[in-house]
Amino acid sequence: MAVFTPVSLDDVSQWIKQFPLGKLLALKGIASGIENSNFFITTESGEYVLTIFEKLTFEQLPFYLTLMRHLAGHGVLVPAPIANADGALIVALQGKPAAIVSKLEGESQMAPRPAHCGAVGAMLAKMHLAARDFPLQQPNLRGLDWWNATTPEVLPFLSDSNAHLLRAEMHFQDAFASCDTYKAIPRGPVHADLFRNNVMFVGERLSGFFDFYFAGCDSWLFDVAVTVNDWCIDLASGVLDIARVRALLDAYHAVRPFGAAEQTAWQPMLRAAALRFWLSRLYDFHLPREAEVLTPHDPTHFERILRERIAHTAPALF
Repeated sequence: MAVFTPVSLDDVSQWIKQFPLGKLLALKGIASGIENSNFFITTESGEYVLTIFEKLTFEQLPFYLTLMRHLAGHGVLVPAPIANADGALIVALQGKPAAIVSKLEGESQMAPRPAHCGAVGAMLAKMHLAARDFPLQQPNLRGLDWWNATTPEVLPFLSDSNAHLLRAEMHFQDAFASCDTYKAIPRGPVHADLFRNNVMFVGERLSGFFDFYFAGCDSWLFDVAVTVNDWCIDLASGVLDIARVRALLDAYHAVRPFGAAEQTAWQPMLRAAALRFWLSRLYDFHLPREAEVLTPHDPTHFERILRERIAHTAPALF
């Protein structure tokens, strides 16, 4: 992701000696994203990803890394965190928490077809079921509380039309979150950021989900909605592609059947998923942090998606 904390080959060469990976051979910053400093590293034992965490703390990080380890142990295709000689998964680098995970094979599928969407849906359902007995608890840190805190920070930057949209949608989502339907839908650990660039494929074979650093405990349906809003749309308009939606939802439903409350909550949850990323992109665009390599995303993309979800009914879950 964006490189906020630059490190040299010499810096990492000394630090990495505590891991059972051999000598560091190469280090390359990854210039996409906006949350952490990520690097591809090559050692004598293979290729890995080094992450220096810019916001998450030493106290918060065990949730993410032990979740990845838990999922990998249950057959979910995710990167494996690497422990140092003392068994620690999180070790300070440049005064910030850092971790190394295995690098997945393949590449992101940025023009997905229904077959890719079906593979994502099936693995997402498998991931939700595998995490049911995960013992740690942590809320989705970009959930409703964050939306309410962030809305007044971004409102001064918005046009009258967009300010009205944001206020109205926050009112709708606050009311929905307090209703019985919302309280009845199943919850557990979720990825919460399963975009096309966070999944790897070799051809049509899904080789893994990665970047779990927005994960938390939330409704499983929110995770599905976030995923559909990226994998199953026309990027220019935000309109849902019915064939891709059907492939993803049917594959998910075959592994973990949706319930009646989820069917009722589906349309509001698609709106919630669009709102979450519109808000975060507004915040990052108008209130950016300095970074060595930073590529803020266009907020209007999720504004379009939110308006589209409000205006049109999505295909049913099942």
